[in-house]
Amino acid sequence: MHVSEGQQVVVAYDFSNTAEVALTAAITLASRAPQHVLHVVVAIDDDHRVPGLPTNKVDYAYTEKVHEHLTSKLQAVFEASAPGVEIHFFVHVRIGKPAKEILDLAQQIGADLIVIGSHGWRGLDRVLFGSVSEAVVRGAGCPVMVARPKTYPKADLVDIVDTSNEVHHTYKRPHRYSYSDNRVITRPNDWPLL
Repeated sequence: MHVSEGQQVVVAYDFSNTAEVALTAAITLASRAPQHVLHVVVAIDDDHRVPGLPTNKVDYAYTEKVHEHLTSKLQAVFEASAPGVEIHFFVHVRIGKPAKEILDLAQQIGADLIVIGSHGWRGLDRVLFGSVSEAVVRGAGCPVMVARPKTYPKADLVDIVDTSNEVHHTYKRPHRYSYSDNRVITRPNDWPLL
């Protein structure tokens, strides 16, 4: 596979729990469609440093440490979550504000999709901290997938059963109705269904 033929997917990563959700969504996507190339981007500045990698100064030497750390982490994550699947990826560590750096990278590589986590802040927290995911959604020139942890409870759905041995009912055409001014208008049988 030539890297230039793939779909370019930017994955915003900041080592948070929501970034892990975004990374998991991107890995699932890349595992199912090997033509996708992941571009994992970390934006760091004096306000956004990497947990576990302390520094007195955010400079290019620090970006190299972050790059090595993230590359090792990604290789371990890919091996654990998608064993035997070849995932093509690049690691981008940039100095700057997260939303701007994510959007700049997306533009530079001609991104087909951006995957980003959402902290889900509401009210005062959102006013104080802003929303990187919202800024990316507003400024992106491609589709954006905002990945959030699942909070819906598990639903018990009807089991799928094999019906190959059962008698099938004959097809009945659906009816389309619309209601207007106390009249019911039915679709004549000779109108095609859309």
